[in-house]
Amino acid sequence: MPFRPRTAATGAVLAAAVVLAAPAAAAAAPPAAVRAGPSAPAAPGWSAAPTGTARTSFYLEGPPGAALTDRLAVRNPSGRPVTVRLAGDGADGAGAWLAFGTPEVTVPPRTRASVPFTVTVPRTATPGSHPGTLTVTGTAPGVRTRIPLRLRVTGPTLSALTVEQVSVTRRGSAAVIHYTLVNRGNTALRPRLAVRADGLFGPLLRRPARTLPGVLPPGARADRTETWPDPPALDAVDIRLTATAADGAHDTATASYTAAPWGAGAALLALLAAGGGGWAVVRRRRRNGRTGDTDGAVRMGGAVGTGDGGGAPDEAADGAGRADGASGAAAPSPREEPPAQGPRTTEAGMPNAGMPKPGMRKPGVPDATTTGSTTATRAGSGVRR
Repeated sequence: MPFRPRTAATGAVLAAAVVLAAPAAAAAAPPAAVRAGPSAPAAPGWSAAPTGTARTSFYLEGPPGAALTDRLAVRNPSGRPVTVRLAGDGADGAGAWLAFGTPEVTVPPRTRASVPFTVTVPRTATPGSHPGTLTVTGTAPGVRTRIPLRLRVTGPTLSALTVEQVSVTRRGSAAVIHYTLVNRGNTALRPRLAVRADGLFGPLLRRPARTLPGVLPPGARADRTETWPDPPALDAVDIRLTATAADGAHDTATASYTAAPWGAGAALLALLAAGGGGWAVVRRRRRNGRTGDTDGAVRMGGAVGTGDGGGAPDEAADGAGRADGASGAAAPSPREEPPAQGPRTTEAGMPNAGMPKPGMRKPGVPDATTTGSTTATRAGSGVRR
C-alpha cells in the first residue's frame, strides 16, 4: 500500500486527542465508595480533677476526729448534659472515710461544676498515712476517672516491730525457717530481716539485712519463711533472726535446731538400748550371786549347829552364847555352879577369845562338853551381833 502523508497526519492528530481527553474524563468521574471500618472509641465529653492548677491528687492532713474538706472540678465541654457518679474506693483509709453531699452530679453543657466532699477521720485512727482513691464514673460504660487521695493523720507516732514464733523444719535436703512479723506500733512499716546461724564449731549461715516485700500496716501480722538450702547434716544450731524498720523499730528472736540423719539417730538409739539391756543383765547376775552366797552361809551354819550330841545341847549352847554376848560377863546364878575354868589361849583379833578351841579336850572333861563348846563357838561367831 503506498504511503499517504495526509492519512498519517490525521491518525496522529486523533491519537493525541484521545490521550489528552483521558485525564479529564478520569477527573470528572465520581470517587468510588470507601467501606467504613470500626470507628475509634470516642473520648468522654467530660473530665474530672482536683480544683486549682497543676494538681493531680488530693492531699489532706489532720488529727483523729477531724473533718477535712476539699473540692472536685468536673468539666463538660460538650453540647449536652453529663451525669457522673462519685464514690470513695478502699475498705480502709481515706477512701472509706470519704463522703459527698450527693452521689450523682449532672453538669450542664459547656459548664464546670465544683463538687465539695468531706473526709471524716475516726477518733481511733492511728497517726500516719492512710491513702485512698476518689472514683468518678460517667454514664457511658467504661468511662471512669480515678484520683488518688492522700491522707495523713497527725499525732505522736510509734514504730514497734516484733519477731515471733520462730521454728525450723526439715524439707528434704534443705531447712525452712518459719517466723511471724507483727507491727505493734501505729505506723506502717517496711521491715528488713537479717539471718544468722551458728553451730558447735562456728558460723554456718550469714545473711545481711534485706528489705522484705510489701508493707506491714499497724497491728498487722505476716507469716513468712526463709529457706536454708545447705544446712549441716549433724550439728546443734542456734538461729537468730533480726528485724528492723524505720524510726528505730528493732527486734531479735532465736530458735534451736538439731540436725541429725535418720541412720545416725537409729544407730544411737540401738546402742543406748543395747547398753541398757547389758547393764540390766549384769545387775541381775550380781544380785543372784549375792543371794546364792547368803543362802550357802545359812545352810553351812545350820549344818555346823547340828552335831552328834543332838539338837538340845546345841540350842542350849547357842542360847548360852547369845546370853553371853548380850549381857557380857554376867554373874552365875546361885543355883548353878560356874563351869570349871581351865587354861585359855588368847589370839589377837579372833572372836570369842579365851574359849577352848575345837578339838581340844581338857583332862577329866567328857567329850559331850567339848562338842558343845565347839558348837557354841561356831554358832556364836556366825550369829552373834
